Amino acid sequence: MKIKMEISNLRQTSELASVFAKVIKPPMVILLNGDLGSGKTTFVKEVVKALGSQDLVTSPTFTLLNTYNANFPVYHFDMYRLSSAEDALNVGFEEYFDKKTLDGVCFVEWSENVEGLIHEVDYVIDITKKGDKLRTVVIKEGK
Repeated sequence: MKIKMEISNLRQTSELASVFAKVIKPPMVILLNGDLGSGKTTFVKEVVKALGSQDLVTSPTFTLLNTYNANFPVYHFDMYRLSSAEDALNVGFEEYFDKKTLDGVCFVEWSENVEGLIHEVDYVIDITKKGDKLRTVVIKEGK
């Protein structure tokens, strides 16, 4: 599966997130790539809402991990402040990426900062800013 879409407002982001939410089921690991302010957390927020959660979705930049209660647990990681897989191991994150025991879905922002930590990826979402409001979103299956 590969989806490429140009989005320019929250309604379009919500529509794309709702479609994507229909293919999500535990255990899954989903990586989100994009510059600061590209809309990674906004996309996660809309997916979590589409999965039936009323939890407040915020960026986990300072907490590193937020957990949301949807139809299943949703783990939202932001690895921006980490500099290596070793940093992530030191805070116990490896257990979340073991698909044999994972009970939910992991969304991971800034995964490139912890290269080598995540071995099984179900989807990769690339969000590219094309101006103040326009974004290109590409969703593709991982490896």
